[in-house]
Amino acid sequence: MAALVLLGCSSCNNLLNEQPTDAVNADEAIKSPSDAGVVINGIMRSMSGQYAYGRNFMLYGDVKGGDLTVFSQGRGLDYYYSFNHSATTNSCEQFWTYGFNCIMNANTLIANIQDRLAEGETGYNQYLGEAYALRAIMYFDLVRLYGLPYNYDSSSLGIPLILNTLEPDDYPHRNTVYEIYNQILDDLHIAEELLDKSRLNGYPGYYAAMAEEARVRLYMEDWSGALKCAKEVINCGLYRLYSNSEWVNSWKGQFGSESIFEIGIDTEADLEASSLAFYYMQYMRVANAHGYFLASDYFLNRLGEDETDVRWGVMGPDEYNSIYGIEHNGACYKYAGSVDLEGDGKETYSAVNIKVIRLSEVYLIAAEAALESGDADAAAKYLNAIRKRAPQLEKATAETIDIDMILDERSKELFGEGQRFFDMIRRNKSIEFNDDLNDIPVVQRPKIIDRTYGRIVLPIDQAEINVNPNMVQNTAYL
Repeated sequence: MAALVLLGCSSCNNLLNEQPTDAVNADEAIKSPSDAGVVINGIMRSMSGQYAYGRNFMLYGDVKGGDLTVFSQGRGLDYYYSFNHSATTNSCEQFWTYGFNCIMNANTLIANIQDRLAEGETGYNQYLGEAYALRAIMYFDLVRLYGLPYNYDSSSLGIPLILNTLEPDDYPHRNTVYEIYNQILDDLHIAEELLDKSRLNGYPGYYAAMAEEARVRLYMEDWSGALKCAKEVINCGLYRLYSNSEWVNSWKGQFGSESIFEIGIDTEADLEASSLAFYYMQYMRVANAHGYFLASDYFLNRLGEDETDVRWGVMGPDEYNSIYGIEHNGACYKYAGSVDLEGDGKETYSAVNIKVIRLSEVYLIAAEAALESGDADAAAKYLNAIRKRAPQLEKATAETIDIDMILDERSKELFGEGQRFFDMIRRNKSIEFNDDLNDIPVVQRPKIIDRTYGRIVLPIDQAEINVNPNMVQNTAYL
């Protein structure tokens, strides 16, 4: 059986077999728009899991980006921090499995809807647009995990590009990063043509696709394209930045004024002790909270440039504080609703929705794209809309704004949201790790890395290579 069937699709029918909440039976195919909606719900449910946005993918970007550190090794996922990966150990194959599982279900849904449309049926456009948007998001996530940055080597190998269902004797090969990015843009453009421009809570609507396109074009250094997409989202009138007085409380609410794409987490899907809330909170704040990750000194010093920064409101004492008696507010409570564990209105505080794309990020995309396009005045305006969350910091001006100021603001605003590592690598910045916070012995990587370090990409799991003669391993793991 083809490799993608083994790892990417070993549970590919799960979403299509679980009735009625996750999907419809594959043998029954799609017979009505409501069937299509059920499949979309299944994909969204998968995205909320612990190997995806519900935990691991969000952790990955901050743990590897230097904004998080570990107090003690061996508690869980610390190999992200140490880059202790191989093709057989800690390969993070769950990313591959989950990502291609979602892609295969999106492919199946797209094919079935196209069959319905060919027969003259109607009512499917929204679901078809959502399927294309979700496929684009999955491909963007996977290509960043397994492929080099687009602006570093777009001709290097990324991931297999699969747009149809696989046959048992199919052995897909890895396409280039360039090919994957082009397909992502194609999918987003189709989604934008199909999706309604009204606000859509819990699903990727038109402006979610547009915000995702702004992200993708930023990574491609298509500055004018990124700015155009970002401005359309900013100016659409459906979303509004939180005021300073609203920002902290926004985390204990659902589908706030900044949420462009937010994944709903219901109590049935609550990961509890495996949730982001538990991985970020102080050690033993509650039972089974093991203090997996805490903010690094580098992040805390950055946030500490203004002690009145409203974003301190989601931070609290961590294990370093409780053991050594030194003020160290490195525990993050975004995903518990508040430092008081209030959640976001559900029965359990750990079932907080995941904000995938927020308006504040779109402003920061606009700031970076405008700066690189030569419009420093516009860049400062967009940046200051977010920078005002630290009221004692001087406003950026056309003379003072630079990329480091924007990256610092992205770090402070998007902390815990899985962005830092990818930002630093795409901008060719060095990442320094806070290994000395508690004398953590890390031998798998140096203290400072940049994008020339081979392990910035994950290995292809050895089981995938064993069953697919066309699968090629990333160089650092040969």
